[in-house]
Amino acid sequence: MSIFCLGVNHKTAPVEIRERLAFVEKSIPEHLENIREIGSVDEAVVLSTCNRVEVYGAAERPGEALDRLVEYLVAHFEVSPDEVEFYRHEAEDAAHHLFEVASGLDSMVLGETEIFGQIKKAYATAQGSGATARRMNKLFQQSFSVGKLVRSNTRIQQGSTSVGAAAVDLAEKIFGNLGGCRVMILGAGEMSRVTAQSLQSRGAKSIIVSNRSYDKAEELAAELDGKAIHFDAWMHHLDQVDIVVSSTAAPHTVVHRDMVEKAVAGRRGHSLFLIDIAVPRDIEDEVNELDNVYLYNIDQLQKIADDGVERRKKQIEICRGVIHEFLEEKGIEALAEIPASRRQDGESSSSGKPSSSPLPNS
Repeated sequence: MSIFCLGVNHKTAPVEIRERLAFVEKSIPEHLENIREIGSVDEAVVLSTCNRVEVYGAAERPGEALDRLVEYLVAHFEVSPDEVEFYRHEAEDAAHHLFEVASGLDSMVLGETEIFGQIKKAYATAQGSGATARRMNKLFQQSFSVGKLVRSNTRIQQGSTSVGAAAVDLAEKIFGNLGGCRVMILGAGEMSRVTAQSLQSRGAKSIIVSNRSYDKAEELAAELDGKAIHFDAWMHHLDQVDIVVSSTAAPHTVVHRDMVEKAVAGRRGHSLFLIDIAVPRDIEDEVNELDNVYLYNIDQLQKIADDGVERRKKQIEICRGVIHEFLEEKGIEALAEIPASRRQDGESSSSGKPSSSPLPNS
């Protein structure tokens, strides 16, 4: 019996593929049952987020299980095998992958904490559905320990390595905790999506999306659990938000000083943070002259991101060292053999019954 992982993420598949493979949350228990009925999978956990779709499992023949799982996903989601290339990990590689995911090392925003909660939720769903037993319980319980250890012993969350992350760090300096901050997105392209996801990962809420093509605004708003508005109405909402991310394809500026000045007058001194990641730029430079208004364009954000790359690279190696030391001491519990005495008592990694192992509180 061994463990495996099959998946795609933001580094291996575009959003057009990821969204087609995404599991609807309420249907995951049914999918877990179907996956375990394909004949080669004894245990399973589905992790489906904006940036990744992964299935972890335990099987006597993991290679065969991976092949059958690919067939299941391709058939169910009606994706051509030529359109998507899944990564496949087995045994130690599968465990290492999950530990890096739980530690924030495999995230679009390195070190982000949202993925930790998403993994806990995915495991709780699988456990509650009876889809886990000894192997998955051990694997995921250990991933929680590793994730907390890495974050408490490194500085992986410090320093920006992307335009979106740089914007988030700057926003936190202006607003402090981003929990509850209101965001407006102008333009529904990939850069807007990435920056909005970065803000979401640090707690920003109440996202409004506006785009010249209203259909695309609705699509992005649905992905971000936000609200779409027509492009000719966004300026009427400017006094209701704290952060504006603008990335339209307009050949000229669309956000002008007089618009922002009017909105600021009704904000009673509350700061407004404007992120212009469009080329050509969307926002007039003169906006930055207004009190309590902070404007950053893509070149400024890219400079901040470039400065953080080397610092973060060093932290990645430190994080991996922490994981290595942990495993040197503890080993990968999900791959340990079940003692003969426990097997005779009826315990089996393929029992399919949820373990009594408690889910961690943090």
